[in-house]
Amino acid sequence: MFTGIVTEVGRVRAVRDTNRDRRFEIASGFDLAGVDIGASNSHAGVCLTVVEKGADWFAVEVSGETLAVTTLGDWHEGRRVNLERAATVGDELGGHIVSGHVDGIGEVVGVEEEGGSHRVRIRVPKPLHRFIAPKGSITVEGVSLTVNEVEDDVFGVNLIPHTWDVTTLGELKPGSRVNLEIDMLARYLARWRETA
Repeated sequence: MFTGIVTEVGRVRAVRDTNRDRRFEIASGFDLAGVDIGASNSHAGVCLTVVEKGADWFAVEVSGETLAVTTLGDWHEGRRVNLERAATVGDELGGHIVSGHVDGIGEVVGVEEEGGSHRVRIRVPKPLHRFIAPKGSITVEGVSLTVNEVEDDVFGVNLIPHTWDVTTLGELKPGSRVNLEIDMLARYLARWRETA
């Protein structure tokens, strides 16, 4: 489990295909002495397992399924990646409960400066849009955000300067593809309503 509070931006340092799967090496400033092989980290909102590590990098392997349903198939050497280590009991829950399981890929349709912040509008694949509500939570590229408005299949979020500067969200532009995870509570509530 994660909180959607990005603790570092890593960089893809190597990409290698292995049969149907793909291996990524991520350059990282994490204290890797405290990261075990088999540990789960969030990578742009995708929960992946550490399979090897060096002094300043670690490797993850990604299945064909994950490549097909996330933006990881677009990753290349040099790409910056939002990273978060798994939450542990007693950690501050600064964002919201995030599983690291991407629900869909959104497309940025607008980025506008708004005061010192940026308003980002994202189109969501249907029927995922029905799980998104104003003032609800959503995870975009692994970052926990509050939804400001929803119009049909487009929602907007406001990014404060800190979030814009210390995550990869400051690189967004119209046409950018982003990993989305809807609020877990919304998902279960909708399922309960369908079966009640």
